Amino acid sequence: MSIKTHEINLKLDPTFVPAITYHKNFQKEVLATSNYEKVVIVVKRNNDLSEKYETVVFNKAENRFDDNIFYLERLVKTLLWIYGGYEITFVGPVELYEKLAEIFSDKGSRSFDSKFMERIYEEEFKVIHAKEVPLVKSGDQAIGKHLEGRRIGFDAGGSDMKVSAVIDGEPIYSEEIVWLPKLNSDPLYHKAQIRAAIQKAVDKLDGKVDGMGVSSAGVYMNNEARVASLFIQVPDDLFKKHIKNIYIDIAKELNIPLEVANDGDVTALAGSMSLGFVELLGIAMGTSEAVGYINKDGHIAGWLNELAFAPVDFQLDGPVDEWSGDIGVGCKYFSQDAVIRLAEAAGIVFDEKLTLAERLKQVQALPEDDETFREIFKTIGTYLAYGLAYYAEFYDIKHVLLLGRVMSGEGGQIIVQVAEKVLEEQFFDLGISLHLPNEKFRRVGQSIAAASLVNIK
Repeated sequence: MSIKTHEINLKLDPTFVPAITYHKNFQKEVLATSNYEKVVIVVKRNNDLSEKYETVVFNKAENRFDDNIFYLERLVKTLLWIYGGYEITFVGPVELYEKLAEIFSDKGSRSFDSKFMERIYEEEFKVIHAKEVPLVKSGDQAIGKHLEGRRIGFDAGGSDMKVSAVIDGEPIYSEEIVWLPKLNSDPLYHKAQIRAAIQKAVDKLDGKVDGMGVSSAGVYMNNEARVASLFIQVPDDLFKKHIKNIYIDIAKELNIPLEVANDGDVTALAGSMSLGFVELLGIAMGTSEAVGYINKDGHIAGWLNELAFAPVDFQLDGPVDEWSGDIGVGCKYFSQDAVIRLAEAAGIVFDEKLTLAERLKQVQALPEDDETFREIFKTIGTYLAYGLAYYAEFYDIKHVLLLGRVMSGEGGQIIVQVAEKVLEEQFFDLGISLHLPNEKFRRVGQSIAAASLVNIK
């Protein structure tokens, strides 16, 4: 890595290289040369929708091939997990295209990403070369905010489920139910747990239900589960048989209309409904990093928004994500994993019998004036500011709603204070405002926002 980056000097992560710093410095060094190459990357997803990103790279004469590839590989990976897609069109030098095609092939170093996209979109993943930029067709869609009628809202998270019964926008019942989806390989466990939770809301509505909205971790298309970490232990054959249509089957049993959305999008929807803002990025820091986005029109963009897999740290020896095998991706910086990793770097030793959630609680239980406690959450606040600056390269962001159990208590306050300070000092021109859930958000809630997803008219 020969691109210059400035030192952030984080005590618990001294080699942290913010993606935005590398990204900006790379472009600056390229533009300082007398001759450079323009590159356009187009990412195509379902329904022939696509997005493009334009950038610059070093000319072949500069002998910076490795720098070009490192930059482009990180960029393509970012675009894939933001936009989602099964086809990359590369308009630029053919030698760079050939290397990227190799990297994202089924035998390349990013085969996890290409295979993941194939599973989501049920199309063969391709990287193709073109001399002209193909036609780009973007499209967004309205989401939720339907309040009339008798509705069920269901939110499936990695540690608990939340279910609500809602009448004309007012909750008459809400409950959190603990479950262990990621530890169970039997899909019948998941089906029984979800059915039982939803039945509680049905009973509260005296069996008279007009529709059900579901917020669930994972990727859903046409209400089908394509990939979901909640069901990570379920074998592929059983996933297709029992999990792919899990919510569709329950809705058919109840004879009600259904709408399923990713939990990140519903987080952003709930924030937009409660705060009254658009151009809002919602980030939930819990078991992983869940993200959703509401654009200037109050719509979702139809993008994947799986920023848990998008790189935010370009250091070469960063923490490894166990699932994707990649380094420096969001789930290791904006989740309970980040708290635990930084705590261990500070010298805290955890009982091996403790779950990850229990380890997080142990750190959060430290005295608020404890130096280690404060350093851990200051570090995450710094991560957040630089991460948001990188996300702002791809999203129009005016507001960020922060939630999830990592953001609870004094630790969450420290994260916000530090992130606001860094944004003010380093990225003032972005004009990003940070928000924690207010009382109205708590009343709306994730599962109640989910209830508003389905249009029952």
